[in-house]
Amino acid sequence: MTPTPTLVLRSRRVFTPTGEQPADVVVAGDRITDVLPYRTATGAPVEDLGELALLPGLVDTHVHINEPGRTAWEGFTSATRAAAAGGVTTLIDMPLNSIPATVTLDALRVKQKVARGRVYVDVGFWGGAIPGNTDQLEPLHRGGVYGFKSFLAPSGVDEFPHVDAAELAEALTEQARLGALAIIHAEAPHVLDAAPQVPGRAYADFLASRPDAAETVAVAQLLDTAGRVGARVHVLHVSSADVLPLLDAARTAGIAVTAETCPHYLTLAAEGVPAGDTAFKCCPPIRSRDNRDRLWRGIRAGSFAAVVSDHSPCTADLKRLDVGDFAAAWGGIASLQLGLPTVWTEARSRGFALADVAALMSAGPARLVGLARKGAIAPGYDADMVAFDPDAVFTVHPAGLHHRNPITPYAGRALTGAVRTTWLAGAPVDVHGSPRGRLLDRTETAS
Repeated sequence: MTPTPTLVLRSRRVFTPTGEQPADVVVAGDRITDVLPYRTATGAPVEDLGELALLPGLVDTHVHINEPGRTAWEGFTSATRAAAAGGVTTLIDMPLNSIPATVTLDALRVKQKVARGRVYVDVGFWGGAIPGNTDQLEPLHRGGVYGFKSFLAPSGVDEFPHVDAAELAEALTEQARLGALAIIHAEAPHVLDAAPQVPGRAYADFLASRPDAAETVAVAQLLDTAGRVGARVHVLHVSSADVLPLLDAARTAGIAVTAETCPHYLTLAAEGVPAGDTAFKCCPPIRSRDNRDRLWRGIRAGSFAAVVSDHSPCTADLKRLDVGDFAAAWGGIASLQLGLPTVWTEARSRGFALADVAALMSAGPARLVGLARKGAIAPGYDADMVAFDPDAVFTVHPAGLHHRNPITPYAGRALTGAVRTTWLAGAPVDVHGSPRGRLLDRTETAS
């Protein structure tokens, strides 16, 4: 029996897997049931969006929520409000910066208990692969995590140590056995240790402390190990375009590798970082304008599976904005609410279409983690959608951000493109109302 329609979203610019078109999107309950020719749907209330673009809800697979344990940095309620305000309808939470870290099944259950009933969008979880927890990977995998994160260099928090070469091989071997996705922070510790470490307000000194070689050496090691043990690996937050030829060669050789980059690497540049403005600090770092151009060439060539936020907030004191010391400041950029307009602003200026951005920020990350009902406006998919005005111009004011500590390198920047409404499971998200998000696992069961 055909479900009774409950809503029709009508737009002259609906972005479906077959392209942009005028259409009526028919929703029954929490699912899309049909995409019909424009102005033909009947039998349900119609919301006519006019010329607003109707996009699939964004999927952000790289978010540090930090709760429990470091809830002063970020929490499930504040992070998912920010997500909804930015058009993100599904996110996957990283396993570190919370205490306990998600490196055991018990820790996963703690995090799920804290999150349940408090999320404004759908939320899934990554597990962590650290030294000594290989026996925990199978229980975590069965428990529903979407894969396992490892660091090849120190993570910045003691409860999530990095893996050495032997430990990486052990973890990837087990993940290959499980059929799990390994997601890797790839910087080489010995390259970082050998780089000049000069504290102070000069961004150039911080950039020199994390050279391109830290990424390329680590990625080469990762690809060699993945090839030997047959693991499927994903390189997180690629900042150095020097990594791209390594990824291309590995794929040609049959290694199962994907990669992502982030809005800040695509929109910011080292030459534009003001002295002492530690809001721009992240690891790996924002690099040169030329490097940014090369990353965009990689986008055009299809080198990246996804563009995701790496939303990594902290408290104001840890950013050390008072002294502006890049060496002392916590490294992380909080951009969950601003990802779509920042990327669209830059992409548009480079001749990309809005469909390209949707593919990288919705369909791509959904495909990466196997979210079969996310990332598209098509029958059978979850009714997660975003009304987006691609021509609106606004200035970023930190007071308008929903994440817990509204620190941003985008403060005062004019961006093009504004989220007007976000629908989750067929209903608009009210960030001031009751949360309706679900907790997801790898089989997309929800609670």
